[in-house]
Amino acid sequence: METKTKSVISSALIAISVMVAAAFVGIGLMNFRSTESHTIAATGSASTNFESDLIVWRGNYSAHADTSAAAYTQIEREQAVVKGFLQKNGVKDSEMSFSAVNVYHATRDVYDADGNYRGQEYDGYDLSQSIVVTSSDLDVVEKVSTDVSSLLSSGIEFTSDAPEYYYTKLDDLKLELIDAATENARQRVNIIAEKSGAKVGKLTNSNLGVFQITAQNTGTSSYSYDGYVDTSSRQKTATITVRLEYGLK
Repeated sequence: METKTKSVISSALIAISVMVAAAFVGIGLMNFRSTESHTIAATGSASTNFESDLIVWRGNYSAHADTSAAAYTQIEREQAVVKGFLQKNGVKDSEMSFSAVNVYHATRDVYDADGNYRGQEYDGYDLSQSIVVTSSDLDVVEKVSTDVSSLLSSGIEFTSDAPEYYYTKLDDLKLELIDAATENARQRVNIIAEKSGAKVGKLTNSNLGVFQITAQNTGTSSYSYDGYVDTSSRQKTATITVRLEYGLK
């Protein structure tokens, strides 16, 4: 009789334990469902074509002579010729910037009668100077950059870099694109929610993508995760992305 009583008590305790465990599991599931977060997100983009409004062009020329005084006299003459050429072609003095003159001791290799290298010896002075033209008159500077070969007829070995193109209102352009990309992302979220029968709640997160400036219609520019800014093309395209995440009601 005592053994039967113990068996009944044990069965009852097991049943109670199962009920309590089930209750805790049920409470846990209720809490999980109540705290589970449901969101909806979309990435919007915006782009625009624009024309650069500032051009930067760089050039360099040099002189060589047996003495530093003679080399300096030559570099001064070349500077005057270069400046006169730019003025004649419409570049203003305020748009020119001449660097300080760089001075180097020149050397040359020495070989004996049998062609064996014997070392180096002094060979006068090499001087060089660079010029930077910064202007809002892109047409004038573009023409000058392609006509510098005419300086060769004056005995000047002028080395010209390719023009660089910039846009001085880039901050305003970026703000306009951020606004347009944000609206594009918002519209996409609304479309997704409408098609899925959900209701959009409050904004929970937003991320601004990289700002890219590429050459327009050339196919030569590449994108970068850190952002890319093209300076080789006068006509450019600016692009930006914005990601928005909303909670659901």
